[in-house]
Amino acid sequence: QVQLVESGGGSVQAGGSLRLSCQASLLRECMSWFRQAPGKEREGVAAILVIPNVTYYSDSVTGRFTVSQDIASRTVYLQMSSLRPEDSGEYFCAAENRRHHCGEWSHSPTSWGQGTQVTVSS
Repeated sequence: QVQLVESGGGSVQAGGSLRLSCQASLLRECMSWFRQAPGKEREGVAAILVIPNVTYYSDSVTGRFTVSQDIASRTVYLQMSSLRPEDSGEYFCAAENRRHHCGEWSHSPTSWGQGTQVTVSS
């Protein structure tokens, strides 16, 4: 089982930026970020196919969020810019050792972190 530890969450004003980090005990084929706001369903926001470094984004974050990786340190990042109040929620890092579903938000990855809270105020 892969261990995933998120960090970097916090509170920020609308229009601001945050960078989340996911430290993995082992990078899997596909590393993803999901989020869940209170009373809402979990949604996928970004994913990266580790090799060959292909990224996927949900429509709601395209152009504002960037997912990246540092293979040497087994870390995946989510740079979030132009944040909006609707971006608030618990952000989870997830890992899947199959390539085929990378970026398919209806697919639930195998391994999950504990989450980090992001709060965007207007």
